[in-house]
Amino acid sequence: MSNLLAQACSFLFVPATQPERLPKALASGADMVIADWEDAVAPADKPAARAALIQAVAALDGAQRARVLVRINAEGTPWFADDLQALAQLMAQGLAGAVVPKAESIATLQTVAQAAGPQAALLALVESVPGLYAVDALATAPQVARLAFGHLDFQVDAGMACGADEAELLPMRMAVVLAARRAGMAAPLDGVTVDTRNPERMAVDAARARRMGFGGKLCIHPAQVPVLHAAFDPDEASVAHARRVQQALQEAGGGVCVLDGRMVDAPVLAQARQTLERHARALRRQSGH
Repeated sequence: MSNLLAQACSFLFVPATQPERLPKALASGADMVIADWEDAVAPADKPAARAALIQAVAALDGAQRARVLVRINAEGTPWFADDLQALAQLMAQGLAGAVVPKAESIATLQTVAQAAGPQAALLALVESVPGLYAVDALATAPQVARLAFGHLDFQVDAGMACGADEAELLPMRMAVVLAARRAGMAAPLDGVTVDTRNPERMAVDAARARRMGFGGKLCIHPAQVPVLHAAFDPDEASVAHARRVQQALQEAGGGVCVLDGRMVDAPVLAQARQTLERHARALRRQSGH
């Protein structure tokens, strides 16, 4: 798995039926782009979407292809087998890998990995009650690079009717974050914010994801990408404080010291290091990866 995929924060969906959007999405500032064969494509358009994506990817350069994933249709649908065949072609062109919806078993992920080849990174979408119960197994399946929480489908599957703040989903979100941590993998991704005309809602959702330990979020509109990055990239004050923490502990010779009247110890130093790592990733993104 590439470092790019492990460290990526923003994943922007593009319907595969609109391949002309692919270069625009790649130029949007999003870390990764997900070409969608699933929800964004009507059943009658599935074959054309496969062909259109293969043609569109052929026009990209190698660095661009390495930032593209494709969301296939779920196992058990009439389109799964044909998707896997087309996925193998895309992987031969240098695509990053596949997003697997309705992930509920290692067997499904193994089937996708086998079809896609050893270079394919998989992003497992946890979006059902069985998927959540299997999340530890999904996190350790071969070639799975990231987990993502598909909260909209999960609500439907569980028969939930969440309030505006989605407080009912906090335990499920936390379960996905903790499963990724137990597996020693990159932090997972939170689901989409459907209100594309409301940057304030996106900012609130992104801030919650960051506080809970997610490593990023799925996006459905280019305008959501900078809002997401603003929530996840440390501001100048946070970076300056993290550097002061490092310096204070160095000057104290390690152990414990006091900075601005507050105790600084190993956990505080670890948080400071995480802040500086996120800052370094933000700088790399701004300089064009």
